[in-house]
Amino acid sequence: MTTRQPARVLAVDDRRDNLLALQAILEGLPIEIVSVTSGEDALKRLLVEDYAVILLDAHMPGMDGFETAGHVKQRERTRHIPILFLTAVDYDPHLAFRGYQAGAVDYITKPFDPWVLRSKVAVFVDLWTMHTQLAERAAECGSLRAAVDDALELLDSSDPTATERARERLAAVRSARVR
Repeated sequence: MTTRQPARVLAVDDRRDNLLALQAILEGLPIEIVSVTSGEDALKRLLVEDYAVILLDAHMPGMDGFETAGHVKQRERTRHIPILFLTAVDYDPHLAFRGYQAGAVDYITKPFDPWVLRSKVAVFVDLWTMHTQLAERAAECGSLRAAVDDALELLDSSDPTATERARERLAAVRSARVR
């Protein structure tokens, strides 16, 4: 079994005080918060790390949150990551629609209830964890099926050492030392 690292949450906001506030709100959750101050930096991080959820400021200089979300959703590797837009702008149905159109699962205006945000992040982290565990189990199933197929092929052969080799192959799978 693999050692699992905590789920990562990508927080994107051009204001460091907002990033610190997000870290305080999410304190104590079993997550690693990665904070960046631009859409460009977010996209760079998404090239090399996996994330359970993205907290994205809608309005930033340069590449704004809407454009950043568009790039995230265009990439095969990242299109499944849920995006929660956070914005200081009063609720505007047009901007909210634009956020959902860009691929957001939610559009939250400030000030917001910190417990609501914390709860939403926790749900997406739980979903990410279950998905990761399911992927691990599917990989284990694939290894087991391959080992059983190999063992059956060996047992069907006329090789006098086939039984012992099949036993070794299955024992290796049992102890998670799949070759």
